Amino acid sequence: MTAQTAAQAMADATHRLRAAGVTDPARDARVLLAHAARIEASRVTLIAPEELSDEVADRYEQLISLRAIRVPVSHLIGEREFYGRRFKVSGDVLDPRPETETLIETALSQPFARVLDLGVGSGCILVTLLAEQGQATGVGVDLSDAACLQASANAVLHRVQDRAEIHASDWFSNVDGQFDLIVSNPPYIALSEMEGLSTEVREFEPEMALTDGGDGLAAYRAISAGLGAHLAPKGRVMVEIGPTQAAAVTDLFYSVGLVNVCTIRDLDGRDRVVCGFAPD
Repeated sequence: MTAQTAAQAMADATHRLRAAGVTDPARDARVLLAHAARIEASRVTLIAPEELSDEVADRYEQLISLRAIRVPVSHLIGEREFYGRRFKVSGDVLDPRPETETLIETALSQPFARVLDLGVGSGCILVTLLAEQGQATGVGVDLSDAACLQASANAVLHRVQDRAEIHASDWFSNVDGQFDLIVSNPPYIALSEMEGLSTEVREFEPEMALTDGGDGLAAYRAISAGLGAHLAPKGRVMVEIGPTQAAAVTDLFYSVGLVNVCTIRDLDGRDRVVCGFAPD
C-alpha cells in the first residue's frame, strides 16, 4: 500500500467515519491520529505533510476500524477530559460527561469538609471535588469492584488518594458516618428509553451505570431513604437527573425532610441537578 501523508490519512478516516454515522468524524479522526502517532492533538497540523510510518499507519487503521463500529473514542485512547483534568476510563465505567460539570460547579459554590459520592464510577466527581477543595476528605462507593479500581487509579493520578476512601457498597449499605456534602450521578435512564440511546452508549457503556431496569427513579428512592442517617445537619445533597425528572426527585427530597430543594439547569438550559439541604 502506498504510504499516505498524515493529512491524506486523516481525510480518508474522516470520510469513513462520516459514512459510518459518527457524529463528529473530523474531530475523532484527528484525535485518533494523534493517539496513533503518540503526540498531542494540537500537534497534528505539524505532521500533516509528513508520510506516516507503517507502524503509525497500522495503529491508525485499527483505531478507525473500531471507531467505525462505534467504539467510543474515550475507550480507544483510554481517557476523557473532565473539568480540565484527564481521567482514565474503560468500558467498566460511565464516561465523564460535560453536563456533569454542572454538578461540580454547584457543589463548589459552597465550602464542604467531607463528601460522599454514591456510585463513584470513574471517580471524576469525587476526585475533582477533592482536587478543587484541598482540605476536604471524601468517600466514594460503587456496586462495581471494577469501577472502584478505576476510581482509585484516578485518585492516585490526581494526587488525592490520601484524602479519598473508595470501596464497594450498594448505595449506603457499607457507608458509615455523616457528610456535609453527598453527591451522585446515578443510573437514571428508564428501561423504555434505552433503545433511544446512541450505539456508543448503549453497546459500550456499563448498563448498570445507565439504567435501573425500571422507571429510572429507583436510585433516587434509595438515596433519599439513606439521607436521614448520613447527611449532616445543614448538609447538602445534590444529584444529577434526566431532563424530565426534576419534579419527581424534588418530591422525594421533600418527602424525607429536606428543605430549600431547587433545580439547576445545565448550559443547554435543561434541568440537570436537584439540590436539597438537611434542616438544622
